[in-house]
Amino acid sequence: MTKEINVGNVKIGGGAAVSVQSMCNTKTSDVEATVAQILRLEKAGCDIIRVAVPDMDAAKAVGKIKARIHIPIVADIHFDYKLALTALDGGVDKVRINPGNIGGLDRVRAVARACEARHVPIRVGVNSGSVERELLAKYGGPTAEAMVESALNHTRMLEDVGFGDICISVKSSTVQRTVEAYRLISKACDYPLHLGVTEAGTEFVGAINSAVGIGTLISEGIGDTIRVSLTADPEREVEAGIAILKAAGLRSGGVRIVSCPTCGRTNIDLVGLAHEVELRLKNVKRDMTVAVMGCAVNGPGEAREADFGVAGGDGEGLLFKKGQIVKKLPFEKLADGLLDLIGESDNG
Repeated sequence: MTKEINVGNVKIGGGAAVSVQSMCNTKTSDVEATVAQILRLEKAGCDIIRVAVPDMDAAKAVGKIKARIHIPIVADIHFDYKLALTALDGGVDKVRINPGNIGGLDRVRAVARACEARHVPIRVGVNSGSVERELLAKYGGPTAEAMVESALNHTRMLEDVGFGDICISVKSSTVQRTVEAYRLISKACDYPLHLGVTEAGTEFVGAINSAVGIGTLISEGIGDTIRVSLTADPEREVEAGIAILKAAGLRSGGVRIVSCPTCGRTNIDLVGLAHEVELRLKNVKRDMTVAVMGCAVNGPGEAREADFGVAGGDGEGLLFKKGQIVKKLPFEKLADGLLDLIGESDNG
């Protein structure tokens, strides 16, 4: 089991639930736009949010942003240690740095002391693109071993100045290398691990890469917090992260949609119906399974096993609740009928 750290009111490691993170793609200095995006991410289920802090305007904005949101905020710092100090003055809940690129040991010590005084943890973040030249030469490229050695070297810099409130990430854009790196570092230390496949890709490909990489690791008991990195709206990152945790059995709550892949036996627009149902139930927090099935072969059986369900017929379908047929409706009324049925269950 890894050590436990606290990022604001969210616990990471030590057996705590795996948390889902995302990162804003707004300019952090634009407080209004950043706050608006974070509030949307909160609604989507984000547990921790990270913002880029490339300059002093961004660093000074962190405190203003924090005052208007409800989840912990992380400052992403590179090169200038003063940006970290300013963000810490603004009340940031965690700092993400690479200790090797913010200057000498005195600057690392200054950031560590400021974090220690405020009980703020530091994430040592190493990506395959940030591995030092000497390690690239030693290992012949940004291998898993090179990333792990880099991360442990940076971690040691913090340990040398007496700081141990640490989280580590070793991300690669290659799924296999990411998995290998996290397996190695999980054996080398007991710090909590932030999982992710960096630069995973666009929404579809990136979600698949992340599901394979993150899913493999958390199924092995490796990882304490995750971010699905997508070239997409950050809300999609959160949705994908939650879906990965649900698929791994590590998170419950909300609607689980069960729908068949369709075949030549399907006589309704099942794809359209499934998408409509999924969209309309997107923000429902109740823990339930909803089946949207296309024909009489598997449909009725699957629908009966769900809390609510639709089993399609020829231009019509049956509505089920807790295994019992409720009514038959024409196709065009199935979605509304299902939503009404789910809504009625709130009243018993």
